[in-house]
Amino acid sequence: MKKNILALLSSRPDASYGLKDLAQKLRVRSKADHRELRATVSALLREGVLGTDDRGRVRYVRSPREKKPPGEGGQTGLISVNRRGIGTVTLDGGGAQVQIAPKFMRTALPGDTVRVRLFAQNVRAARTGRDLPEGEVVAVLRRGSAILVGTLRRTRRITFVVPDDRRYQRDIMITEEEGPAENARHGDKVVVELLPWEDPHLNPEGRVTEVLGASGDPRVEVTGVARSFGLPAAFPATVEREAASLPAAIARDDLAGRLDLRQTVCVTIDPEDGKDFDDAVSYEELPGGVVRIGVHIADVSHFVREGSDLDREAFERGTSVYLVNEVVPMLPERLSNDLCSLRPRVDRLTYSVLMDLNEGGTVERYDIRKSVIHSARRFTYEEVQEIIDRGKGEFADTLLPILRTTRMLHRRRRRAGSIDFETPEAKFRFDAQGLPSAIVMKERTESHRLIEECMLLANRVVARHVGGAAGAAEGKPFLYRVHDLPDPARLADLANFVKRFGFSLDVKGGVPSRELQKLLDAARGSEVESLINEVALRAMAKAVYSDKNIGHYGLAFRFYSHFTSPIRRYPDLVVHRLLAEYERGMAPGRQAALADRMPEIARQSSERERVAVSAERESVRVMQVEYMKRHVGDEFDAVISGVTEFGIFVEVTQLLVEGLIRMRDLADDYYVYDEKSYALRGRTRGRTYRLGTKVRVRVLAVDPDEGQIDFALAE
Repeated sequence: MKKNILALLSSRPDASYGLKDLAQKLRVRSKADHRELRATVSALLREGVLGTDDRGRVRYVRSPREKKPPGEGGQTGLISVNRRGIGTVTLDGGGAQVQIAPKFMRTALPGDTVRVRLFAQNVRAARTGRDLPEGEVVAVLRRGSAILVGTLRRTRRITFVVPDDRRYQRDIMITEEEGPAENARHGDKVVVELLPWEDPHLNPEGRVTEVLGASGDPRVEVTGVARSFGLPAAFPATVEREAASLPAAIARDDLAGRLDLRQTVCVTIDPEDGKDFDDAVSYEELPGGVVRIGVHIADVSHFVREGSDLDREAFERGTSVYLVNEVVPMLPERLSNDLCSLRPRVDRLTYSVLMDLNEGGTVERYDIRKSVIHSARRFTYEEVQEIIDRGKGEFADTLLPILRTTRMLHRRRRRAGSIDFETPEAKFRFDAQGLPSAIVMKERTESHRLIEECMLLANRVVARHVGGAAGAAEGKPFLYRVHDLPDPARLADLANFVKRFGFSLDVKGGVPSRELQKLLDAARGSEVESLINEVALRAMAKAVYSDKNIGHYGLAFRFYSHFTSPIRRYPDLVVHRLLAEYERGMAPGRQAALADRMPEIARQSSERERVAVSAERESVRVMQVEYMKRHVGDEFDAVISGVTEFGIFVEVTQLLVEGLIRMRDLADDYYVYDEKSYALRGRTRGRTYRLGTKVRVRVLAVDPDEGQIDFALAE
């Protein structure tokens, strides 16, 4: 089918065809062939081999071997859409933006690659508050995604799906009642594959590929979140077979050349509900007041070989995703929870970083070696914290000296300008039905910091080992974890913001990270501590993966990488492989090939990390809404987290649940929005609601479909 479609369309590249025309030309008659035609056209549209004209008809764009579609007038870019249907196209190269009004969107959907034509006049974009040129979409070159999640609705005459993502302004008409659609009921949450959309005057069509369950069930909703972000439901059979074929026992050949640390006391420290233990620590005292901190990481690269099915799947996934009630792992359970998990009292293959620190906390020597360990004990953070509090307990002679060393490392790091954002996190407890019964604040204790400091040190040593003066001179390809300097305009906004609460931040000539840390220290313990932390965090650039080392602003490190979690992060797996190759010696041709490959791995890893963070946040929101459904009418302490012309956002202090107090529900006065002061001011009584103000609120209403919680002032 694909061959026939391309043969027809490439023979007349200036012609466009509707699906009916294609079917007639290709003599497609049976229902099965019609389905194959639609599916093939959809795939070719996603690949960018086919495009659509201004009437939505498909046409030939490029050969499958071409990297980019040829320019045919207009400019191309990626379109995003807000909930009001206004599109913003970020143009290829340079990042300039064009605003698209809903009536000029044609068949473009969020995330599509489109060609736009600019209008002469400029408009003020309500979404951004900036002047943007306006234009129209003239062609959809590539679909961002052909998969949607939504709620199925049935009437007497039609079946359609209302998308969960409110950026999609059209319902999806279901034209086929075969397969999963046959058993789908009104109100079910379903996954839909979009069919080619030809006419912007008609709603798009699709077919149901999976029925998730009853819409509104929070467990179903979280599964819907996973599907909507394209998170895979299962591993391909080839990947599972490869994982199952890996031997469980460690062979004698596997130990060749490895450092044998099985007699060294190593322990793991993980969350109580953790299942994959990919890091262990050890401690030794050496002559002259020197101590040796060992960080031992599961040697995933021994099992996941470059170019294997396991490797390709791990690259596509990029990272494990921790949804609120389930994990979408990067690697099959056979690896993550068994072969690569550093279980107690079992020999495991590892990659170790042994660091000798003097009394001042400086690393004098280090050794990075493939190794084998035998973990003596699996600790939870709570168990280690109890030993810290009591000053005694099992393996205290290992844990307490490590704690003393990591306290010193923490002080040194802070003096150097490393920023610690104390961002609170919520954790759910579930009842027997899997519904949230409580929301509790995650406590960050010294046991957490102990492990954090060990991992930070190991990551730093590994990055310097490869990318230091010698490595840089040799041009060794590597993957760094980098954090760029903040945008000066955002820092200026932050300085103006904190001034309203009596704090200061001098932004003249740039802001060293230590000055930002001073601000956070000054705000610690105040009513607005969490708010200032949040606003400061938003002012920062995002940390990403890169083949170019620009340092890490937030940590104040010149060299930093991710080495310590190869079970759940693909970049860490790549770093392990690079370390081993550099130790063996790398041929110039191989080095050149890796240099070409590293930017792609960095981009993919950064993108998958962004997807994971968004999916995790959305799943938390689903459970927060479900929890608050049971508390309509209840009162909570909260803090104002946002002020707008239509109301104030509040965050419940002990639950980290955010919702809106609408302007219409502020009935005691007529309030005016003061944009400069981030405040609402009452005209008659003079009451002011500003960012950071503590309030007592009552849950007014909860809308699961919109994921929205409405509050009212309790007083």
